[in-house]
Amino acid sequence: MVTDGGGRRGLALSIVIVGICMVMLDTTVVNVALPSFERSLGADAAQLSWVVAGYTLASGLSLIPAGRLGDRIGHKPVFLVGLVVFTLASLWCGLAQSAEELVVARVVQGLGGGIYYPTVTSFIQVLYTGRARGRAFGLMGSVIGLTTALGPLVGGLLIEALGMEDGWRWIFFLNLPIGLVVLIAGLRFLPRARVPGEQRSGLDPFGTALVSIGLVVFTLPLVQSGGGWPAWTWSLLGVGVLVLVGFFAWERRVERAGRAPLVPPRLFAHRAFTGGVINGTAFFAAFTTIFFVLSIYWQSSLGYSALETGLMMVPNSLASVAGAFLSERGTHRLGRGVLVIGAGAVAAGLVALAAVVLLVPPERTDWVTVLVPTVVIGFGTGYFIAPNTQFIVSTVDPIEAGAASGVVSTVQRLGGAIGIAVAAAVFFGVSAVAGPAIGVPVAIAASAVLAIAAFALVFTLPRRLPEPHD
Repeated sequence: MVTDGGGRRGLALSIVIVGICMVMLDTTVVNVALPSFERSLGADAAQLSWVVAGYTLASGLSLIPAGRLGDRIGHKPVFLVGLVVFTLASLWCGLAQSAEELVVARVVQGLGGGIYYPTVTSFIQVLYTGRARGRAFGLMGSVIGLTTALGPLVGGLLIEALGMEDGWRWIFFLNLPIGLVVLIAGLRFLPRARVPGEQRSGLDPFGTALVSIGLVVFTLPLVQSGGGWPAWTWSLLGVGVLVLVGFFAWERRVERAGRAPLVPPRLFAHRAFTGGVINGTAFFAAFTTIFFVLSIYWQSSLGYSALETGLMMVPNSLASVAGAFLSERGTHRLGRGVLVIGAGAVAAGLVALAAVVLLVPPERTDWVTVLVPTVVIGFGTGYFIAPNTQFIVSTVDPIEAGAASGVVSTVQRLGGAIGIAVAAAVFFGVSAVAGPAIGVPVAIAASAVLAIAAFALVFTLPRRLPEPHD
């Protein structure tokens, strides 16, 4: 642990938390800008999907390799390099002159964010111990939740003030002064210390390449199909599955050779861990999709502004913050029950939201009609996410907790990317045949199916967390 005074530790913590908030802000801020991308850049359905899913996918794929690189060379340089990539890519996003260019810039931006995101937890481990470390993680979670909640509102305000044509560019330019300040402060104040007991694991570049190719090939037909399923989409899905099977075979070979695999196969010998990973993937695929679909429908079909759309999303985000705040107490009192309540609330909220959008005529649809379902979804999301990670990691031996946490964080991001791809394919495909008023509830219902699957898989996890040791 760093032995400097509390003020210096607090400053270092502030630096990395501001950095991580930039990543989370750009996860939600783009939702209200999707119709602006369509209008300003002529983005089609697939390109809109890639703007969101490409960012999430690139971020998820870089998490574990970046963590391994931090183990080898130190987390400070990895944080700073990732921050520079993210900030410059934000500039590129804002300057993009075509939808294709924006998609590529967003992928690079996600890559940069994924590089420095995992270093934040390592810095907290360096800076704090015991209960102070728990409070630091709690602060990080609360600030991230608040930033995520503000994303749609910030995006809506910028587009409302600066116009549909160019206002969206400033949701990316906003990162430039923040990134510059964080970079200068990070160079000066972040510690060089390593996490005590850290192992210098190998990078497994071939494994990284295999899983990246497999996931991109698997996701590509979901996004590009446009709701139809020609033969090439099924072929690519099959190729993606085969590459991913090859990836797991390679990881077993790496582990048997005594080297450090990217994803340790031994973790999946724990049935509860496997069920928990599938549970987390399904849950993130379910809840991350609703505002992608609603934002396009709200503005393009119902005629609401970007600001009105952002305001419609705020109650959901604030409910998520409240759920996250209460989740720690709920975990201690209810054990696995906190996950049952969280996943159940999201599933019920999605079913109710699909029913409301289907049954209420478009001319009578406003923020009040969707308020209760979106608030229920938001609360369930916040109540579920942090305990879910804790419960999944608790299913493996303590010595494997670091590797398990990395796998969980990665599949959460990848689940979100796949969920966006599936929801977009359903929404645009059904809308092309029956109109958006039918496409939206069908896409939300597809997400509800995933949430129900996540609810069922909760029961594969242990009833209680092991008692913590200070």
